Amino acid sequence: MAENTFYLTTPIYYVNDLPHIGHAYTTVATDALARYKRLKGYEVLFLTGTDEHGQKVEKAATEAGLKPIELADKVVVRFQELWKRLNISNDDFIRTTEKRHKRALISIWEEVEKSGDIYLGEYEDWYCTPCETFLTASQLSQGKCPDCGRTVERLREASYFFRLSKYGDRLIEHIEKNPEFIRPENRKNEIVSFIKEGLRDLSISRTTFSWGIPVPDDPSHVMYVWFDALTNYLAGAGYPDVEEEESFWPADVHIIGKDILRFHAVYWPAFLMSAGLPLPGKIFAHGWWTVEGSKMSKSLGNVVDPFQVAAEFGVDQFRYFLLREVPFGADGDFSLAQLKGRINGELANDLGNLLSRSLSMIEKYREGLVPEPAEAKDRTELEGRLKTLFAELPGRFDGSMGELNFYKALSDTWRLVREMNGYVEKAAPWKEKDPETLSNVLYTLAEGLRIMALYLYCFMPESSEKIWAQLAIGEKIEGKDFDSGVNWGGLSPGLKIKKGAPLFPRVE
Repeated sequence: MAENTFYLTTPIYYVNDLPHIGHAYTTVATDALARYKRLKGYEVLFLTGTDEHGQKVEKAATEAGLKPIELADKVVVRFQELWKRLNISNDDFIRTTEKRHKRALISIWEEVEKSGDIYLGEYEDWYCTPCETFLTASQLSQGKCPDCGRTVERLREASYFFRLSKYGDRLIEHIEKNPEFIRPENRKNEIVSFIKEGLRDLSISRTTFSWGIPVPDDPSHVMYVWFDALTNYLAGAGYPDVEEEESFWPADVHIIGKDILRFHAVYWPAFLMSAGLPLPGKIFAHGWWTVEGSKMSKSLGNVVDPFQVAAEFGVDQFRYFLLREVPFGADGDFSLAQLKGRINGELANDLGNLLSRSLSMIEKYREGLVPEPAEAKDRTELEGRLKTLFAELPGRFDGSMGELNFYKALSDTWRLVREMNGYVEKAAPWKEKDPETLSNVLYTLAEGLRIMALYLYCFMPESSEKIWAQLAIGEKIEGKDFDSGVNWGGLSPGLKIKKGAPLFPRVE
């Protein structure tokens, strides 16, 4: 793997349906981590994309009177447009219908076959088409799929199998030696229990539909959608054409929803072990969203459209809410009341008002110029306390981001936003008679806002850049060095501020 690189991925999203809040959640979270790693000096590869093969896509296309590729071409645009709308900074977008993906898939199939882990047999069991999953009778829940609750059907067909059963002990050993491999902890425990129950060999081809990549040397079979889809992570890293020392593989983290954890934490590492390839560093499974307390579904008409929410409430406001509302890994509930509360309370009142008040006072008392601070005039209980809190934040923030604990990273950052608001009230610059002390107060507010924008950039990039623009910093945050940037004193005195429109308009 190349040095000082960081490779992170979203799942690739199925093109049998349009993007919803779940897709946005995963991708915004991955984007936040990617932006942070870039600020930390890493060469980042952030991959997302679409999964375009399989029976679900073939069925949806038929119902729409389209060929599968026509449906894929139509739906993929919606995902690409949404990522642009949500300011997603992905470096690559992969489609499983691309030649590079096909080449990677055939290559890993051949490597697994060389290891003796693929054989031809016959499969008969229950199959859930929406989940593209075979199930035993004991796994069914009241005769239905335990994951999505839909009806299953009995299938019997010739199939190529992967010897998953031989990898149980190796998977357990890897998980035990690498405690961060599956996160959060409760998801790891689920996977360990699943493996210890005993793994069955896995069907990895199908003959009952044709929309997929044919098995090498046997075109009557197409490769099973999960063997197909998971290989996108290798294809995105240049496999098999890029030399190992130049490749981004292995991925540092796969960020996924909890519903597809088993495929990523059991099947995928077993495939890689069989092919002699390194395993990803971490697989993080986040929770699901309900809507106003109810499960999201088309039949209830409560599917949250990310385009609509972003258009009505703002892109950064939506991004902030998704990562601030619940700890990443837990389930969350999307509520308009909660969204409006976050916008009006934390964004408009806390941060937006702080920026507006601070710049207004610099305009009023210093003709809009960032003043020169007089260090000798530091008031230990006020400026000193604030500087200490700013000095303590980088370590905590970095630890939280490393754990994908975006909720805690934002909570710690917001504590400082509130401290700064408290500082304004205690310092009361409108009452201050000493000019040097007043300059210190105003500089402290401006410098605090500069640093705060760096912390919030990965979550709200557009708003953070606006803060820097209003502070008249003639550079963009993108491309800056985070570690030096968060040190106190980086704001140059004498800059002519450019107060703009309210950063976060209140929602009535």
